[in-house]
Amino acid sequence: MTQAIRFYETGGPEVLRLENVAVGDPGPGQARVRHSYIALNFIDVYFRSGRYPLALPNGLGSDAVGVVEAVGTGVTDIRVGDRVGYLIGPQGAYAQARVMPAEVLIPLPDGISDRTAATLMMKGMTAQYLFRQVYPLQGGETILYHAAAGGVGLIACQWARAMGVNMIGTVSTDEKAELARANGCAHTIVTSRENIVERVKEITAGKGVPVVYDSVGKDTLMDSLDCLQPRGSLVSNGTSSGSVVVDSSLLAAKGSIWMTRPAMMHYIQPRSHMLEMAAELFEHVLAGRIVSEPQQEFALAEAAQAHRALEARKTVGATVLVP
Repeated sequence: MTQAIRFYETGGPEVLRLENVAVGDPGPGQARVRHSYIALNFIDVYFRSGRYPLALPNGLGSDAVGVVEAVGTGVTDIRVGDRVGYLIGPQGAYAQARVMPAEVLIPLPDGISDRTAATLMMKGMTAQYLFRQVYPLQGGETILYHAAAGGVGLIACQWARAMGVNMIGTVSTDEKAELARANGCAHTIVTSRENIVERVKEITAGKGVPVVYDSVGKDTLMDSLDCLQPRGSLVSNGTSSGSVVVDSSLLAAKGSIWMTRPAMMHYIQPRSHMLEMAAELFEHVLAGRIVSEPQQEFALAEAAQAHRALEARKTVGATVLVP
């Protein structure tokens, strides 16, 4: 039997249960993966709490790395013994092992450890699609990025530096500000004691920024809009503080603002494109331009404790579960 986290009702972290589950052999087009590390992402909280609907009972987690134990018929580009990671597919990554569609598995290069890769699947690929696809940065821009010391944020800091982008990052504490700057964030705004709009206007000599990447949502919406240049772009890539509801007339009043709520699924397909995204990310890591390691580790059985820490904003960078 294999241990996995399951939940039967939505709610707080206490709904998460560690159970023994049967993991069968892979069917056609599938592979069984034995996990080495499982990534913790804020989207997991959305599913657990019911913000994102999910049929119950169910597993949790979308993002893990490990070794292929078995493959089903028709699988040609994934082999037993391959080290792989994934970030899309059915929920259920919070498990020691599971069967997955082979088409979502990403082979890991020899120069990147499982521990590093566990911080790159969802978080690194998110930085890729935000900076390279949703609002493609060219280099030389000054941008505003919320939650710069988070799991995605620290990778985004380094990616921005590699591209020659002047990144302004918001953080909640001085300690997180120091971490963001160490990872390439040019300017930090400590939201517990600094005014976001005033600081952005100061840094940009009153011009504002062409784009804001906002994963916080409700609490930062108005500040994000007020930091933008006329015809600027608001990329609403998360809602950790609550959902965003915007009257289109507000976008006009704030300067004919463009706004998008991107989802990874619409930027990662087909498989060939997903592998190209991963190759670009891995190239940065192998070249040393992006360095990423978990800042917190919890045992799989401590998944509820990990969720509490994440929701209380007591984590920095990436957090992983160890099965």
